This record gives sequence, structure tokens and C-alpha cells, in this order.
Amino acid sequence: MSKPFYWLIIALVLLLSAITSMYFADPSSYFSIITRWLSVLLFIVYGFKNQSLTAWIFISMVIGAFVGIDFPEVAENSKVLSSIFLKLIKTVIAPLLFGTLVVGIAGHANLKQIGRMGIKSLIYFEIVTTIALFIGLAAINISGAGRGITLPSSIEKMDNVVQKQTAEDIILHIFPENIAKSIAEGQILQIVIFSILFGIALAMVNEAKRVPILDFAESLSEVMFKFTNIIMYFAPVGVGAAVAYTIAHMGLDVMANLIKLLLTLYAALIAFILLVLVPVGLIIKLPFKAFLNAIAEPVSIAFATTSSESALPKAMEAMEKIGVPRKIVSFVMPTGYSFNLDGTTLYLALASVFVAQAAGIEMSWGAQLIMVFTLMLTSKGVAGVPRASLVILLGTAASFNLPAEPIFVILAIDSLMDMARTSVNVIGNCLATVVIAKWEKEFNPPVTD
Repeated sequence: MSKPFYWLIIALVLLLSAITSMYFADPSSYFSIITRWLSVLLFIVYGFKNQSLTAWIFISMVIGAFVGIDFPEVAENSKVLSSIFLKLIKTVIAPLLFGTLVVGIAGHANLKQIGRMGIKSLIYFEIVTTIALFIGLAAINISGAGRGITLPSSIEKMDNVVQKQTAEDIILHIFPENIAKSIAEGQILQIVIFSILFGIALAMVNEAKRVPILDFAESLSEVMFKFTNIIMYFAPVGVGAAVAYTIAHMGLDVMANLIKLLLTLYAALIAFILLVLVPVGLIIKLPFKAFLNAIAEPVSIAFATTSSESALPKAMEAMEKIGVPRKIVSFVMPTGYSFNLDGTTLYLALASVFVAQAAGIEMSWGAQLIMVFTLMLTSKGVAGVPRASLVILLGTAASFNLPAEPIFVILAIDSLMDMARTSVNVIGNCLATVVIAKWEKEFNPPVTD
């Protein structure tokens, strides 16, 4: 057993003891306090041994929770740190969406070049990801994981603008009149519409004029992903401060909601696999045994790294081995990483409604459908980078006037959710290559004895 893992086991045991003592004994007793902060000390040792951002986010969440319990006055003043993190994340949204969507459309949407295969891929991607969004929506409405959370009074006063708008207002609100104004106000759907139209227009001009702007958009996307990575180094501080402030205001009951949310996501993802991906496999007569053997390694990589892109090379290689032609794999798989992130889109629908429930806002089905439509667009072009969904979730929440505080609470268990949704992303994209190969009648599985 490695030393970092050894420290983790000890810290988890102490953390469990601390949590148990809080529920079955006086949280302010010396035993509870000593157990809590001893577990924190061991977690910090584990963090330095492990040197993982994910580990430090979890550790800071634990520290933040205990600060909220033992030092509520300090927790009250920690909100400024989480607000800094939120502001930094919001700066990423507009340029990241613009860059990724323009590259995703103008880089692939030349119909003369893509032809029949591109149209089939996009149709399949849209159908499957839309179903994923609705499954996420149904799951969170059934479980009601966000209900019962009491947010601070300053947040409860926020109104849901969507419910007060007429149908005409909603339709007009989708389209930008001034892109600079849309960016300044954080109108994410307007930014998306502008980016889509810009990408289509860019795809229609000749190559000499298209390439420089496409290169700029691609560079912008890469820079903003690196920018996001830099901001994420501040995530442990922002998350710890947010959790401390949240616990000081809401108490420990919020942890029960988080566990319920986690179980809801896993149940929804399993339902998506059983109700969507398996039937698709049956329809195309997928060789399930060979397919499962082929995706085992890339899915394991995605689960461990929480990044779909880290599994891309292995996934492409595996799909070629089971009989998908390289020309189909090389087109469908990268395109799918922009347009077919099934697990991420399901999570975004689920998490957005959780935020509304936590804020005490009962969104009508009409308002939820509008939010699903927004997510259906905003989730496109977001590569499988860890925490990239946080950017989209914050942007969507801002568009619908939802508070950001519950999102920081979600971030406390985001790593556990990210493992599952990223794995489903990889499974969905691998299946998509076989679907298109079958549709094109070019699937040639190796002959086995």
C-alpha cells in the first residue's frame, strides 16, 4: 500500500468518526473537535503526498465544513474568497464558448467536405444528447435532491426571471442585439446564438479568409482552457470558503442533499445506458462482448482521470480494432467530443434544476424546457476537460437568475460525479462511431475462430 493511500485511509476513518460523533454526540465536545481537526491534519498530509488538485478540493471542502461548524464568525467573512473564484470563472464563459463553438462548426461543418456522414453524425448526436438532458431533468424532479436546503435570506429574495417573461419576451431574449452587451451582462444563450451564426458564416467563406479566423478561434479555445486550469488552482480556496459559508448558514443537513444528488446522478446515468445506449446497440446489432472488451481500457482511463480527452487515443484505437474504418473514427470521435457528451449534458440538466430547487424556486416545466434548450446549445463545444462543465453550469445559472452558492456546494462532490459522467461520455462516443459505421454500411468486425 502506497504511503499517500495509507494516509487517505486513516484520514477517512477519522473523518467518518468525526461525522458520526457530530450526529450522535455534542458537536462542540472536545472529542468531536479533536477528531475533526486531527482528520483535517491527516488530510493535509495526504494532500502534500498526493499533489492532486482533486484531492485538495476535497480536503478544502472538509476544512470548510469544519470551519463553518467550529468558527462560524470566520466562515461569515470567507464568502469574499468564493466570490473571487466565481468572478474569475465567469470571465472564461464568453470567450470559451465563442472559441469552441466556432471551431466546432467552422472546423467541421463544411457540407461539401463532410457530406452524408456529417449530417448523420449530427442528427444522431442531437437525438441522443437531447434524450440525456430529459432523463437528467426527469431524475432530479423525481428525487427532489435540492429541496429542503435553506439558503441565506439575501439569496432567497432572488426571483426567477424566466417565469415572469411572456413567450414573446423569451423568444426575443434568445437573440443578441449587441454582442458586447450580451457578454457584459452574461447572457450566455445570446453568446451561443452569435457564435453559432458566426461559425456558419465562417464556414461559408473561402479558405483563405476562413483559416486565419479559425486559427484564432482555436488558439482562443486553447488559451481559455489553460486560463481555466490556472483559475482551478484557486478552486480549493474558493470551494473551502463557499462550503464554510454554506455550512455556517445552512448547517450539516446540506450534506444529506449532496448524497441524494450523487445517487440521483448515478441512477440517471445508469438509466440512460439501459434505456438509450443498450437499445441503440440492439437496433444496430452491436457485438456487445467485443465492444465492452474494447472500451474497458479507455473508460477506465476516463473514470480515473475525469477527462474524456485523456481516453481519446485509446478509444480511437479500440474502435478501429473492432471494425470501424479509420476515416469514420477520425471524424466521428473528435466531433463527438464537441457535440456528443452524453454524461455531461445529463449532469448539466440535473445540476441546474438542483440549483433552482436549492434556491426555493419551483421552475415550471416550460421554464425547465427552456433551460434544457439552453443547455443543449451551451454544452456543445465543451471538450472533456475536468471542471469544464462548471463554466457552463455557472453561465446557465446566471442566465436564469439562479444563485451560484448551490453550485459551490455541488463542487464539493464534483469529482465523484465527474468520474461517472466522463465514463458515459466515452461510452457514448465509442458507440456513436459504430452507429455511423453501421449506417454507412462500412462496419467490418474482425473474423474470430
